[in-house]
Amino acid sequence: MKFAIFGNTYQAKKSTHAETLFRLLERRNAQLCICREFYNFLTSDLHMTIASAELFDGDDFTADMVISIGGDGTFLKAASRVGKKNIPILGINTGRLGFLADISPEEMEETFDEIYNNHYKVEERSVLQLYCDDKKLMESPYALNEIAVLKRDSSSMISIHTAINGAHLTTYQADGLVVSTPTGSTAYSLSVGGPVIVPHSKTIAITPVAPHSLNVRPIVICDDWEITLDVESRSHSFLVAIDGRSESCKETTRLRISRADYSIKVIKRFNHVFFDTLRNKLMWGADVR
Repeated sequence: MKFAIFGNTYQAKKSTHAETLFRLLERRNAQLCICREFYNFLTSDLHMTIASAELFDGDDFTADMVISIGGDGTFLKAASRVGKKNIPILGINTGRLGFLADISPEEMEETFDEIYNNHYKVEERSVLQLYCDDKKLMESPYALNEIAVLKRDSSSMISIHTAINGAHLTTYQADGLVVSTPTGSTAYSLSVGGPVIVPHSKTIAITPVAPHSLNVRPIVICDDWEITLDVESRSHSFLVAIDGRSESCKETTRLRISRADYSIKVIKRFNHVFFDTLRNKLMWGADVR
């Protein structure tokens, strides 16, 4: 099998997990291609010796499977590089929570045994796509987690005129608005009061950030509907964050958000249960009294 490998380039203390990964793959005679930035971090900064491997930049690679070793942020970067390639991604978690990257380093050997025995499942995760006339945002308009509209300055909230399929929904007076996939429902959306959504539910959640009204609540819509946002701001600009990558945007820019025409394939072990992850990693429903 051929694996394309992306990794976190900020966690030198966790380099032993990368060494274990390469040792396991070498033992199975796997063909490797490694993101050049990650390779340079391992060999130059950490002085690690890696057996023969192809190096690639950006999205210039082909593979049977992608491996992301790091946290969910590393997984999101890998997913953005995979894009429409239709290559499944395995996430090895050396970060904190790990919803997308949920294979612990201790599970690596067992997981690769299962992969080589074709004993795993692949989940399809929907992706959001942004449309607007801002060239910088259009360079990378896809989000696996969320697209957020946020105020730029600290002094005043923004007005976000929101329509669904052309029909007016409401005008949010808030610090921002998070438009989330089911995958992203346990990320930024959750932290601002959004609902937990099961991964396969074919929905989009719209959740305001610090709304200036007690009767505004998150809303969940079908993922084949289109959301249109027109933003007013005293500073005449606002921020658009696509899976955490933020760009400033001028007030006159109209944003359209809809489901992309492709999905991201995520590899899970057969014993993986979403509700177990909720309870174990978010302490969901736990009562410590």
